[in-house]
Amino acid sequence: MEWSDIRLFLAIAREGTLGAAGRKLGLTQPTMGRRLKALEAAVGHSLFQRTPDGFVLTDEGTVAMGHAERMEEEAVALQRQLSGTENTLSGTLRISCSDWFGVHVLAPIFADFRRVHPDVIIEVLTDSRLLNLSRREADLVFRIKPFTEPEVISRKLLHIPYGLYVATESDDPSPGTGAGLSMIIMDEAFGGMPDVAWLKGRFPDARVSMRSNNRDVQARLCAGGAGMAVLPRPLGESMDGLKRIEVSEAPPGRDTWLGYHKDLRRLPRLRALIQFVGEQAQLKHRHYR
Repeated sequence: MEWSDIRLFLAIAREGTLGAAGRKLGLTQPTMGRRLKALEAAVGHSLFQRTPDGFVLTDEGTVAMGHAERMEEEAVALQRQLSGTENTLSGTLRISCSDWFGVHVLAPIFADFRRVHPDVIIEVLTDSRLLNLSRREADLVFRIKPFTEPEVISRKLLHIPYGLYVATESDDPSPGTGAGLSMIIMDEAFGGMPDVAWLKGRFPDARVSMRSNNRDVQARLCAGGAGMAVLPRPLGESMDGLKRIEVSEAPPGRDTWLGYHKDLRRLPRLRALIQFVGEQAQLKHRHYR
């Protein structure tokens, strides 16, 4: 069992429905149902009785509830000990990331973080440049390339899947060489990106109609009917006017890494933010797998 599944179990027990529990955790109702089913299969027992009024704990679920609450208490105590109390966390953190990642992944998480730690000021810089952590141009950097600097502590945050999108009102692209189709890709400076190679390889006769180094711009152009585009799914599925095309081989996704200077590893507000982002990113984006 994973700790995140225990949190899911607790949310359902406390809220009484999959919908209410999903809203609390930032997950969809189908995802909640799927993960609960997997949890019950893992423990070998039904933890809830499904009734017209909601979910009610079974005898086995009642036993599990006591253990789950103690696990939660220990997890919260550990977080407090490592990160400090909420009232003592204050100051500024400068964050660097790409534009679309800042808008569609980090901004909702940072908004939730502020409700927990209102005295921490987060400054978000969306910049394609690789800011220097040693010179404190940024305290925490999110990027798609691993960090190789010896003074930087880094880890992989999550894998972002990509998808092929067209405008909602457009016809699905027919299998073949792509003759007569239009596509939107990165600008020439980023022409070596894996998604560009995938799109050109799958539709070699499609013509390039638009280029942009900005993923949100690509998405808007695609929604406006300017052509098909390969987009990160957290972006593509959050924007109106787009539909994802099912293909036999999905476009290559990208790993996202976070890094910070080793001298900041004991900074309480940074440690609290990294832990919060790690937990919430996995919860909010698990359904893209």
